[in-house]
Amino acid sequence: MSLARVSIRLCVAAAKQHKVTSNHCSRSIASIPTISKHFGHHKMYVAEERGSPYSPDYRVYFKDESGPISPLHDIPLWADRGQRLLHMVVEVPRWSNAKMEIGLGEPLNPIKQDVKKGALRFVSNVFPHHGYIWNYGALPQTWEDPRHVDAGTEARGDNDPVDVIEIGARVAARGDVLRVKLLGALALVDEGETDWKLIAVDARDPDAARLSGVRDVEALYPGLLRATVEWFRLYKVPDGKPANRFAFDGQPKDADFAYRVVDEVHDFWRALVTGEAEAADINKSNVSVEGSPFQLGREEAGALLAAAPPLGAPQPLPPAVDKWHYVSSL
Repeated sequence: MSLARVSIRLCVAAAKQHKVTSNHCSRSIASIPTISKHFGHHKMYVAEERGSPYSPDYRVYFKDESGPISPLHDIPLWADRGQRLLHMVVEVPRWSNAKMEIGLGEPLNPIKQDVKKGALRFVSNVFPHHGYIWNYGALPQTWEDPRHVDAGTEARGDNDPVDVIEIGARVAARGDVLRVKLLGALALVDEGETDWKLIAVDARDPDAARLSGVRDVEALYPGLLRATVEWFRLYKVPDGKPANRFAFDGQPKDADFAYRVVDEVHDFWRALVTGEAEAADINKSNVSVEGSPFQLGREEAGALLAAAPPLGAPQPLPPAVDKWHYVSSL
């Protein structure tokens, strides 16, 4: 039986036992992140869920045609350099609240839910925004070096892969690997760290050919850029934190600027994965990076995935996830 069918059966069974809502079950079945295939440059990437969604053991692992890989290190940054298309790993589908991210400290860097003070993290609904208002994820083979102080933001990197918001029409699935083109960049300064938010669109989106930069975004999707700045400025306020700030007065930079950011953070990643730079809290194991001293054999990578717990039924979402927070006047 396929893992996707197992996922559906577990979801239906859990719904019958009132462990999950029918809406959640429908989302799980519709997206089927358990096995999702993505083709580009003759490469296939498969996302495989392990553990129980919305629990501490939940993970999304990635595989190519030869077995498990790291989405951070083994998926190429460039999907098609000639067409300026990049790979994007989707961590959080639009409209969802669970704060999922690439697990930097774990072998093979699977997606997992972020934990803070022992609790799984969900972003709050800051009225009128529900959950994440775009597909959210990261560019593989990038790293915002915390030793580097950016001249524009005057802040150090946040020690993460660079973040991407994908604004196309389709609600992606967790674990999707998209081919995207960049449209611009916002320079969030989050708790004193540079945290670039690159604006992108799926190359398959019906509007992709009409979108080349932030002016096009404003023309085709009026209000989205303003809403994006507000979302990032306020999303931590319900947790008792101050509003975030932006460099450049919150004005988005153009696509060429965004591609220059990508080139820089890709160079930082290259130094990290070859051992020229150090970040003790990032696991650098990979199966394919030429010149990296952290390569794993394919059998070892397969054993890591095999040791992960099997897919389980989703845990119920905390009631607070549905609460609205009215802080937009700040």
